[in-house]
Amino acid sequence: MDNKHLQPTPSNDFPHRSRQFWQTTPLEQLSPAEWEALCDGCGKCCLHKAEDQDSGAVYYTDIACHLLDLHACRCSDYANRHVNVPDCISFSATDIGNMHWLPDTCAYRLRYLNEPLYDWHYLLAGNREAIHSAGESVRDFAELDHGQDWEEHILYFKP
Repeated sequence: MDNKHLQPTPSNDFPHRSRQFWQTTPLEQLSPAEWEALCDGCGKCCLHKAEDQDSGAVYYTDIACHLLDLHACRCSDYANRHVNVPDCISFSATDIGNMHWLPDTCAYRLRYLNEPLYDWHYLLAGNREAIHSAGESVRDFAELDHGQDWEEHILYFKP
């Protein structure tokens, strides 16, 4: 196994920020590298969701975008995701307040609400496996989209 993917982000990747930029820097002021580093790698945002037309409630499914690497819980073609998946959603700090479908554990949501990150977040735990060990990623239950009927895959809990 390549251990470099299990190490915390070195502070020298963010030379102009404190080592714990996620605690001290407002979301709107994060550099692109810091913004990307804040992602906990749960993969939940890559699950397909269904919205109830009457209530507006959003339900997750256990079906993931075909680009999601189900082991790493990261996009397998992140740089080209919008070309390969035109409806892939990008968001910024100004969007988070309107993104009620983000999981409660999402680091972006937590920081938007001025809440601390969970200790399994790799920036705190020191490795990217902690989120999976804590059962907070989609690794153990998601399957890739192969045209399945979403209604048969709705999760009646918010992962």
